[in-house]
Amino acid sequence: MPNPTAAMLVIGDEILSGRTRDSNMHYLAGELTKHGIDLKEARMVSDDHDTIVTAVKALSSGHDHLFTSGGIGPTHDDITADCIAAAFDRSIDVRDDARALLAAHYARTGAELNEARLRMARIPEGATLIENPVSVAPGFTLENVHVMAGVPSVFQAMVASVLPTLTGGAPLLSQTLRINQGEGVIAGPLGVLAKDFPDLMIGSYPFQKDGVYGANIVIRGTDGALIDQAMTRLADLFPE
Repeated sequence: MPNPTAAMLVIGDEILSGRTRDSNMHYLAGELTKHGIDLKEARMVSDDHDTIVTAVKALSSGHDHLFTSGGIGPTHDDITADCIAAAFDRSIDVRDDARALLAAHYARTGAELNEARLRMARIPEGATLIENPVSVAPGFTLENVHVMAGVPSVFQAMVASVLPTLTGGAPLLSQTLRINQGEGVIAGPLGVLAKDFPDLMIGSYPFQKDGVYGANIVIRGTDGALIDQAMTRLADLFPE
């Protein structure tokens, strides 16, 4: 059976403006790889309601899982929860269990649970809360969409909360061989190797260092023995 597939939707004007560098997609890709879920697609969109709704509909229908990051805070431009509700035609309102989490947190810290902070307790109808051990305000899962914060430490904590609940497949394994020859030289034999091992993913990642051209060849797959065979063949093709 093939591994489950996933997509990621990164939401926020600050990402697309270059003000903030996204690290969440890189982290999620690594965690999904270990869990046996194949990340197949990632998109970045602005804080625009219709754009987010369209992307959520497309990505959630095309993959087993969709992970989103960003837009679930207390400010006016945090519209992700409303967009997810709209994408699935669900109502959205402050939910008692989410409110209770926030109320307890702010009581401990001595801060006020004001109207802005209460926005983080607005959850679409039928969603399941995602635990947030870092800053308490929860994410949520609706259908196959897992909605998480954009702050990396919170996002990572939410991923750790969600992944154990998901059924994965075979973890993706990889081996790498550094070849000190240009891609123009290795392309032909590498293409033949890829045809001979169609169940593996073979990628070439070129570099230039101290005037030397070369490439790191990465062979990926779920069958360790098959990767070993392909790597042995590759080493024979390009002995050091």
